[in-house]
Amino acid sequence: MPNISANLAGIKSPNPFWLASAPPTNSGYQIMKAFDAGWGGAVWKTLGVPVINVSSRYGALNYKGNKMIGFNNIELITDRPLADNLREIEEVKKYFPDHAVIASLMVNTREEWHQIVKDAQNAGADGLELNFGCPHGMCERGMGSAVGQNPIALETITRWVMEVAKVPVIVKLTPNITDITEPAKAARRAGADAISLINTIQSIVGIDLDNLVPYPVVGNQSTNGGYCGPAVKPIALNMVKNCALDENVRLPISGIGGIETWRDAVEHLLLGASNVQVCTAAMHYGFGIVREMIAGLEDFMRQKNFETLNDFIGLSLPKVKHWEDLNLNHKVVATIDSSKCIGCQLCYTACEDGAHQAISVSVDKGVRVPQIIEDNCVGCNLCSLVCPVDNCITMERRDDITAPAETWADYAAKDKAPTTFNDQRGGGVGHWNPTPKEAWDKRKNNR
Repeated sequence: MPNISANLAGIKSPNPFWLASAPPTNSGYQIMKAFDAGWGGAVWKTLGVPVINVSSRYGALNYKGNKMIGFNNIELITDRPLADNLREIEEVKKYFPDHAVIASLMVNTREEWHQIVKDAQNAGADGLELNFGCPHGMCERGMGSAVGQNPIALETITRWVMEVAKVPVIVKLTPNITDITEPAKAARRAGADAISLINTIQSIVGIDLDNLVPYPVVGNQSTNGGYCGPAVKPIALNMVKNCALDENVRLPISGIGGIETWRDAVEHLLLGASNVQVCTAAMHYGFGIVREMIAGLEDFMRQKNFETLNDFIGLSLPKVKHWEDLNLNHKVVATIDSSKCIGCQLCYTACEDGAHQAISVSVDKGVRVPQIIEDNCVGCNLCSLVCPVDNCITMERRDDITAPAETWADYAAKDKAPTTFNDQRGGGVGHWNPTPKEAWDKRKNNR
């Protein structure tokens, strides 16, 4: 049986699945339910001076029948008194001593930071997460992402915390920045024990076209909010990778962003995260989703013969290269399995209009059948991505697999790389393209 217990900078939990600081962790009642369902840890909804939230607070991006592929919120930190939250933290730890309870914190002055850190530790919190990521409301008050976007301020405040911290300190980073490794490096300089990323992305999720007010609507107005959900996973994975690869960061990472299934979690771990935090999926489907996450993770580890999480944390990082380090001689072409083709012609349309005109359509027994023009296929992969039938279109390798790889630098050294505007060594030279007149003739014929 795989051992799925997790360890983030000394904070141990029975599994790597934590709830992120958000509405699902607003109270001890919710966190008790979550732990009972199987979650390994929870980051308490951010503690500070209580706020007054607006109504409504959430908006969503739906796409072709799929609800909440993106989620937007303008809710702020806790609106409950600090004493109530601290009392409940202490109570939860009595019932679940082996689960990770992390206090998320956000205040202003050095004195306030010292006091709230001591209060959270006295309540029994296993760790502290410094919320330097909130992209709305609090940042206008000089907190949240206003700190996360300023490495000097982040380093200063983190140092204040480290002066009194006796449990591991996690710095939560904002993605609303050009280079997320800069605040990550500042966190390390200040002595932080770990980082968590990403927080939500500043956004407007849509507009009510009846009253012309962006969502979520508050009276007849709105504001930008924090964007999360499945749609942000690619951004989160890239930023986790950036921090994991930077030699000047080298801090344990709690991965956040777009995690809805065990697969999403494994991807974060493969790119260097030691555990993961989940918010939107729990809000959408409830705490019970963790059961499938645990089962899926364990099954993945059994199939790959991984005994612990450390066996595969960061395993994909060596395979992430800069573009100029990729093999320019690697070549794949598309292949269509005609027995699986349903004749939708989406591959033809996508390639004809959006790619490289490498698919033709012939009529066979009254059925229009797409075929790959191999000499024109550049292996872009678009056709296989748009095809609605699994494994109907696959990409097959055509280069000599025994030949050595050649990168852009190799091409340049061998005088194979283009250097002038009309250089005949360009990759598209010799590639067949229909002429503009052919497009005009098609236009006339289709009228």
